[in-house]
This record gives sequence, C-alpha cells and structure tokens, in this order.
Amino acid sequence: MNSTPRPGFDPRTVAPGPEELAGRVIAVTGAGDGIGRAVALACAEHGAEVVLIGRTAEKLQAVHAMIEAAGAAPSSIAVLDLEAALARDYDALAAAILERYARLDGLVHNAAILGMLAPIEHYDVPTWCRVLHVNLTAAFALTQVLLPHLKASPDASVLFTTSGVGRRARAYWGAYAVSKFGVEALTQMLAAELENVSAIRVNALNPGRSRTHMRRQAYPAEELESLPLPATLTQPYIALLGPASRGITGMSFDCQPSPP
Repeated sequence: MNSTPRPGFDPRTVAPGPEELAGRVIAVTGAGDGIGRAVALACAEHGAEVVLIGRTAEKLQAVHAMIEAAGAAPSSIAVLDLEAALARDYDALAAAILERYARLDGLVHNAAILGMLAPIEHYDVPTWCRVLHVNLTAAFALTQVLLPHLKASPDASVLFTTSGVGRRARAYWGAYAVSKFGVEALTQMLAAELENVSAIRVNALNPGRSRTHMRRQAYPAEELESLPLPATLTQPYIALLGPASRGITGMSFDCQPSPP
C-alpha cells in the first residue's frame, strides 16, 4: 500500500544513484525520439530493463542499439502506432510483456502529437479527434491493458507527460491543451482509485521547454540551440520511477523551474 505522501517532495531535488532502477521493468511510449528517447536511455543507464514502445521500428532499433552498446540491461522493442492501434494490438503488447517479464514496474506515457495551433472557431475537427485520441484515449487504453502487470509489481509507477498548457489553457492551443487537461484529470482519477489498494503510484510530469521536434512545430521561429536537450531533463523522471517517490501519488510536477 502507498504511505502518506511526504510534504514538499520535489523530484528535481532527488539525485538518483547509478543503480536507482536496477531490477525494474519500465515501458516508455514515444521511445524513438525526443523526451521519450532520452528517458528510455536514462532508465537503462540506471539499471532498468526498458520496453521501447513507438510507431517507427527503425528509431526504436537505434535506441535499442545504443542501450546494448552501453552494456546496460537488455531492452525490448514493441512497435505500436497509437493512432491506428486496435484492441488486439494492445492485447498483443500486454501478452508479450507478460510472457517476457511477468510484471511491469513502470509505465511512462510520453508519446503525443501537437496537431495544429488555431482558434477554436477554425480548428479542424478530424485533427481535434486525432490529437485527443493519441494524447489521451490511447494513454488510457494502454494503461488499462497493462494495469494487471503493474499490480504484479511490489512498487510500480505510472508517469504521464503533461504540459503547462494542460494546467492553464492558452489561446490557440486547441486539442493539445485539452488533451493535457485530460491527462491531468486521468492522473488524479487513477491515483485516487489505486491509492491504499495497490502498490501503484500515478503522477504527471511537465518536461517544459526542450530541443524537440514538437517544440519546433509549435515555435518554428525559436532558436532551438537556446533550449535544453532532452537528456538534461531526465532526472525527475528517474526520481518518480524509482524508490525515492514511494508514497507520492496523484501529483503533477515540473522538470524545470519556470514551465512555459
């Protein structure tokens, strides 16, 4: 069961040890690029066996090769297109994880799409539906199908990636902002349902400004070199996935001091 949350816990102040995630199995969506790639590599560096989930096999294979070259614990690849996946695809992934690992100790939801920045009056409806599906509905579906695996762990962590516009909406951020508001609600709801009846904690983390493809889409005129690399933002993820965050659930944190 989860203990009483510690007041003032801040994952940014936790200094994970080199074996912080040793013996843990952690699945990361969007693991082929950007924040997801950096988090997957960091999890492996800290001792975890990582399940690399993404839609592009070549990118996942590249991350797999990097983990292997570093001499880290073996990782595995799960190609899953969250936009097109059907129930049988989620079930197949869950069955593969169960067969290989028998449990899951961590699940990081990082995969997301931006859609378009436009006023509600002119927002494209199919794009709206696509963004909400990938960013929110698919995360719900994957969490649901993997909950039995997480319950089999003595100390499991589910971590959703949120955004500053998922806490206070801004004009023109459309479906992306709405999807992140939904992620915040899903985090709180799932945490409340699982608290005191399981060893699963559920939190959200906002990486903030970083040098990613999505950031370039949102701010095409911005000088990317002025932004932090995704690899510099992984410490809070490791803290929330590892034993340092036991008892911390239903919270939303920031990777950087001043989220956008």
